[in-house]
Amino acid sequence: MNLDILVEKARAGSREALEQVVEAIQDEIYRLSIRMLWHPHDAEDATQEILIRVVTNLNAFRGDSAFKTWVYRIASNHLLTTRKRRAEQKPISFEEFAADHAEGLSDAPPDGYTEAEQKLLVQEVKIGCTQAMLLCLDRDHRLTYILGEILEFTSVEGAAILEITPEAFRKRLSRSRERIQQFMEGHCGLVNSGAACRCHKRVKQAIKLEHVDPNHLLFPNHPASEKMEIADVEQHVAQLEALHKSAAVFRSNPEFDAPGKLLKTVQSLFDSD
Repeated sequence: MNLDILVEKARAGSREALEQVVEAIQDEIYRLSIRMLWHPHDAEDATQEILIRVVTNLNAFRGDSAFKTWVYRIASNHLLTTRKRRAEQKPISFEEFAADHAEGLSDAPPDGYTEAEQKLLVQEVKIGCTQAMLLCLDRDHRLTYILGEILEFTSVEGAAILEITPEAFRKRLSRSRERIQQFMEGHCGLVNSGAACRCHKRVKQAIKLEHVDPNHLLFPNHPASEKMEIADVEQHVAQLEALHKSAAVFRSNPEFDAPGKLLKTVQSLFDSD
């Protein structure tokens, strides 16, 4: 059923329609949250909080914008103002991130892992690294980059979500894009074949520094609707012009699905009313 129709039915009091609305938007909210906050558990908490806000304020939706724009506005406002989560507790700059990535590079794979396990470890490093790179931006610029460059909202759409002018959105996106591109062209082997860092070279050091826990991987086994192998990412990015390479690396990360228990949690709130 059309989402707009479901929204109207939900506003009219249909419990079934309300559940379908939540189910229709939860993945997009979760994907935005995990890109903003890095850790899946924090993204899950934020998504639940956002869904509750959407549900409890549904009658305030007047149709002045598209429903998805309204949802993204609620999500964005929450993610910009929510308390600092675990990955944000220790702020990191691009300079510090670059220094961290210059140390401990090794072509040798970690000992004691099968080829399949090593591939998962490389994926963990690749996804974790690119997600962490976004944390070098402040929240305003991080969110703008995610909306405009990764999710590919237009400046008009992004401005409507953030409640700023399209010109302000474009300026903020330009600054964010410049910082990300500058860093990746200088340090990321996926974007610049001359850069020293490669995902597989970071695995041993990431394990040593406890940035990666081989027994509790956060990203490779996370349910997702789309996944790309590192080799496919490299081949795809190599074919692009320099201007588009950085964004392509971020877009190649999995489109993570929201944990199934989220819907059940929100449903339990319906039952408590």
